[in-house]
Parts: sequence; structure tokens; C-alpha cells
Amino acid sequence: MAPVRFSFEQLPSFQQLLSFEQLLGYLILWIGIISWLRWLTQEQKIKEILFDCDNTLVLSEHLAFEACAELANEILEKHGKSDRYTGPQLLKEFVGQNFRGMMVSLQKKYGFEIPEDEFNAYVDRELGKVVETLEKKAEPCAGATEVLEKLYKSKKYGLAVVSSSALSRVQASIRKVGQDKFFPAEHVYSAATSLEKPTSKPDPAIYLHACKEIGVEPSQCVAIEDSKSGATAAKNAKIPLIGYVGAYDEKEEIDRMAKMLTEECGAITIMYHWNEFFDCLEKVEQALA
Repeated sequence: MAPVRFSFEQLPSFQQLLSFEQLLGYLILWIGIISWLRWLTQEQKIKEILFDCDNTLVLSEHLAFEACAELANEILEKHGKSDRYTGPQLLKEFVGQNFRGMMVSLQKKYGFEIPEDEFNAYVDRELGKVVETLEKKAEPCAGATEVLEKLYKSKKYGLAVVSSSALSRVQASIRKVGQDKFFPAEHVYSAATSLEKPTSKPDPAIYLHACKEIGVEPSQCVAIEDSKSGATAAKNAKIPLIGYVGAYDEKEEIDRMAKMLTEECGAITIMYHWNEFFDCLEKVEQALA
């Protein structure tokens, strides 16, 4: 075998090296373009984002429960019950339920029954009190409006509100904090108003109704919920869940709710502040990939 001869003349010139680097740069550019086109054309797993309203988008629960505590105590007194509730006590025991659901729970707990016409009159009175309060005092959850604006501008996902509260209460809340512009009016759903038979969370009926009306499968959505009842409704509707605990004040309560939303309600991830939303959404999309 003839010996292999080597000379420095065989090395590429500076100009050739430059051409090679340019070629490599173009190759990397094309790989990036192909990857981007593949991402752009691949089927999107999540198509709709379903937001709870009370204490998820809008800090409204404490206002609402303060407004209805007086009415709840009036009902208890009328039926000979000595217990009385403050707004925070009602909130702790019945968070995530609408007034109708809360009244059903109170009747079961204390063993009395309210006639239907009287029951409906109480519901109307409570709604009037709460809407009036929210129109004056409601504030957004920190960072929620900024996230909604980014999502709205991106046009990548559909946006809807899915709440247990009466429609007029939800509308008053999101209108007061300037979030109504991000949601089509027909995509604001209320378990108390939108359903043929009012059914509060944790029943999944309102979520299933919203999915049907929007035209998406539950698996194509992600829900954001702060309460056990709301998270259970999403879970029972088989909707992937982000648990939100940013509206709770005490660290002990935040930790307790984060654990409960994860272990009992199947939340894929927990969001402590709305500035974590896009990271949480990415985790959900990765989990569904």
C-alpha cells in the first residue's frame, strides 16, 4: 500500500472555511424554519381556556359572602337555628358554591326546608345585594388581566368564563375590572343561569354545557379553578386542570389548597400567581403530548 502523503496545501483556505461556516449557518437557519413550520402546522392539543370567575379572575368571593351572610342569618333565625355566620365563615365553608347551592347545603346541615317560591325570592334578594356590591368594589386577581390581554392578542386559544354564580353577577364582576372585553358574551357561562336546570359546581354540568356550546371536547380544554367544588367539577368533566391558590391569604391555607387541588382534584400543576400562567399552561400541554 502506498504511503499517505499529507501537505498543508490540502487544508482548506480561509475563504473555504468562511464558506463552510456560512453553509452551516444556512443549514441551522433552515432547520429552525422547518421546526417552526412543523410547530405551526401540528394539531394543537389545547384549544379553549375555561376560567372560573370568583377568586380566580376577580377577587369577589369575600365581597359576595359578606353581602349574603346577613341573608343567611335571617334564614337561620326564621327556622329557629341559633348558629350565625360571618362572611369569612361562609366563605371558608361554602367556597366555590353559588347562593342556591349554599342554601341547599344549609338546609341539609340544619334539617329544615324552604318552600320553592320563598327559596327563589331569597336567591333574587341575594343576587341583587351581591351585584350592587361587586359593581362598586370588585378588583381583579393580581396579574389576571395582563394574562388575559396576552392570550386575547395571541388569538391562539378560545377564552371562556365558566362559573357557578349567576350570569348578572359574573358580568358585573368582569365588567367592573375591565375583563369583559376578552370574552365573547356568548362564552360567559353560569351554572345558575345558563343551564335549563340550575346546577352548582361540583356538578360538571356547566363545564359539559360550555364545551358543547363552544364546540370542543373536554380534553381540548384547560380549566383554571381555585376551589374544591370548581376543581371537582372540572375533574368530573374530564377537563385538564390548573389549580390557582393566589387568592388565599394565609400560607397554611395556600399549602392546604395546593395539596388538595393536586391530590384530590387531579390538578396537573398549581399556579401561585398569575405571572406563572404560561409556564403552567406549558406543563399542561407537555402532560397531554
